[in-house]
Amino acid sequence: MSETRKITVEVPGDLLERALRSSGGDVTATVRQGLALVAAGRAYDELRKLRGKVPFSIELDTLREDR
Repeated sequence: MSETRKITVEVPGDLLERALRSSGGDVTATVRQGLALVAAGRAYDELRKLRGKVPFSIELDTLREDR
């Protein structure tokens, strides 16, 4: 794992409570999960921009033969 940093964050109490209930974890795990989702969202946006622009050299029927 890379280096960790300790942070202090002010968040609305109701938002934190809803996030904790949703994640089922403690505050640290919930914040980590939230940050990971934000980072993943950016990656998904970049992947969506590539839709229809990446050429494939294999036929769909060939892929289905492996089933």
